[in-house]
Amino acid sequence: MILNKRIAVVLPAYNAAYTLERTYAEIPLDIVDEVILVDDKSTDDTIAVAQRLGIKHIVNHQKNRGYGGNQKSCYDTALSLGADIIIMVHPDYQYTPKLVHAIAHIIAQDVYPVVFGSRILGTGALKGGMPYYKYVANRLLTTFQNILIGQHLSEYHTGYRAFSADVLKCISYQKCSDDFIFDNQITSQIFMKGYEIAEVTCPTKYFEEASSINFKRSSIYGLGVLRVSLQHFLHKRKLVKSDLYS
Repeated sequence: MILNKRIAVVLPAYNAAYTLERTYAEIPLDIVDEVILVDDKSTDDTIAVAQRLGIKHIVNHQKNRGYGGNQKSCYDTALSLGADIIIMVHPDYQYTPKLVHAIAHIIAQDVYPVVFGSRILGTGALKGGMPYYKYVANRLLTTFQNILIGQHLSEYHTGYRAFSADVLKCISYQKCSDDFIFDNQITSQIFMKGYEIAEVTCPTKYFEEASSINFKRSSIYGLGVLRVSLQHFLHKRKLVKSDLYS
């Protein structure tokens, strides 16, 4: 706990057996009350590794629900356990849990209700091995999003995210997609409700075992990002109403 606020780290897992132990070893259990792993029907030994590590809360999807569907289960479980602060860390070890202390304190002390770990602030992205085409796409999409959404984030595409429970209870994240575009939809919902998002510089690692999507999926994702941004712009100006924000 920090200031009597319960902290949960959620791990949305898919074929993370090789990297889960390294990720778990860096979670600061001195302040984290609950660790929750949601396995999205992995084909490897992710669940067996989680059990060996002693992770208490393991949710096993009987069918693959996708990245967004996995997050929905993560947040549902964390809220049901009474968490006040929910921090998502990918168990593929692309982001270090060593930042959990700093991120949790920002929310616990009511400085900001949402915190993103940014690979773009500083030199973390390219230094960590982000493919150059992904870096350029990230910068172009983020610029477009900031213009339409009216914000100034360094990136919208990080998988390192932390939320006050009050924020998750206030938005309709269950209406978001079960696919990768979930991250952008929930960010749009957060801004639409008037919440602010803080960012902290986050190093990242790109290696063979780290999860990634191919060029085709990246292109589909990019088109989805443009659609969500336009949807946000039109809804905010009361030109076209979207159920995503109701």
